[in-house]
Amino acid sequence: MTRQRQSLGDLSFTATIYGLALAGLALLLLPSLVVIIVSFTSGFSLKFPPPGYSWRWYVALLDAWQLHFAAANSFKVACWTTLLSVVLGVSASLAIARSTHWTARLLDSLFMSPLVLPALAFGIAALMFFSLIGLSISILTLIIGHTVVCVPYVIRTTVASLAQLNPALLESSASLGASRFYTFRRVTLPLIRPGIMAGAFIAFMSSFDNVPVSLFLRDARTDMLPIRMWQDLENRLDVTIAAVSGVMIAFTIAALIVMERISGLSRRLR
Repeated sequence: MTRQRQSLGDLSFTATIYGLALAGLALLLLPSLVVIIVSFTSGFSLKFPPPGYSWRWYVALLDAWQLHFAAANSFKVACWTTLLSVVLGVSASLAIARSTHWTARLLDSLFMSPLVLPALAFGIAALMFFSLIGLSISILTLIIGHTVVCVPYVIRTTVASLAQLNPALLESSASLGASRFYTFRRVTLPLIRPGIMAGAFIAFMSSFDNVPVSLFLRDARTDMLPIRMWQDLENRLDVTIAAVSGVMIAFTIAALIVMERISGLSRRLR
């Protein structure tokens, strides 16, 4: 009887966990599925279910030059942000990963602080700071602002990779007369490359889709795709935005699959 109760208890616990997991997946995926379905509508309004299905709004994207301009800015900022985040994140990770000194913990807390501070508050603070030092709003200010909020992702994944690195490999390289730079280039870097790539991927996607920071650090010359989409939805509910969302969802899924094959992203985030 006791074993039967235990088996029933285990079964109910498993069923509850799987039920909650499925409910969470549905809550996350169903809105995206609705957007994809609506993007194929043949009508002129955002309506679900759509009255018919057509590729017309995806074709209309070819002539949406404002969206092209905003997408180009977002891609440019995301690329530069990713490059700077990798350089700063890897450098910071090497300094704090194996150090037990209090300064390492202080640096770690400093780099992680953008994840704790509300993004809108950081956007306002960044705008006030740039105004105070006389730096006008431009692509440069966007890159700086995005880099600050994206560096923590690179640090977390790189530190996780460094934690799995066997110190004996570095000691063996040093004992054979290799310099620190040579050891980093031929031993450390190849072993932590998957973690760096995982952090770079997260930084790129976070920058490309960033709204709070871009909202305060952009102007008409540096319009960003997420802001342009938000404004179009707020002003005229353009169905083209649903098509843009469909393209972004497809791009994200494709990039995620590629990164999973290359670096094992899910394993690095455990």
